[in-house]
Amino acid sequence: MTEAATTADQGALLVVSAHAGDFVWRSGGAIALAASRGQRAKVVCLSYGERGESAKAWLAGKKLEEIKEIRRAEAEAAAAALGAEIEFFDIGDYPLPESHETVDRLVLVYRELQPAVVLTHTLVDPYNGDHPAAARMALQARILAQAIGYEAPGEPLGAPPVFSFEPHQSEQCDFKPNLLLDITAVWEAKQAAMKCLPAQQHMWDYYTDLAKRRGVQLKRNAGPNLGLAVDTRAEAFFRHFPQTTGELS
Repeated sequence: MTEAATTADQGALLVVSAHAGDFVWRSGGAIALAASRGQRAKVVCLSYGERGESAKAWLAGKKLEEIKEIRRAEAEAAAAALGAEIEFFDIGDYPLPESHETVDRLVLVYRELQPAVVLTHTLVDPYNGDHPAAARMALQARILAQAIGYEAPGEPLGAPPVFSFEPHQSEQCDFKPNLLLDITAVWEAKQAAMKCLPAQQHMWDYYTDLAKRRGVQLKRNAGPNLGLAVDTRAEAFFRHFPQTTGELS
């Protein structure tokens, strides 16, 4: 069993997503795995991706509020396919504004959910500033939610590990995964969720291929490497804080 799976068994999973589709492409397998084990899984979408990630709708002549409703419906269907709850902050995108108000709303989510694992974006992404903005707010909210003196309802948060999921162009984002999660058992659920997002249909093949490549790497790192055919699907993550353990493994 992987580290992420072991941690998730202890409680809920929280995913902080900049836009309506990000959580599906990058962590749909992790969400479906948690849900399949009976864990509570919650996605917070900070925006609908209405300006920066809805080109087909704009080209079709749709208006802003109509596009937001389209993306909301897509994200709700995708979350349902994965077995997750979803909440929309609707703070706008391109740019995604960073504010104390949004961080404070995230603190309330942390305190209420008490997640065992948090997933969010990378802190570097030269192609999309909304992604690092979401990651910064997710990390700041985690720290504030831990402070007993921070004025917010609920019990102080413990110290859930935070993982960045894989960005669209890993090399340009300096993404070096240190955890590979086997999502083979829930791959069909992730596929179904991806197909709930026709606004970004060009991503379907890309993330299918990526899951196959990460699956090969997972098997290679699990060993022994016998050169056999691999039909494993995986997602890659980077852990932000040290793992705490009583033994090396």
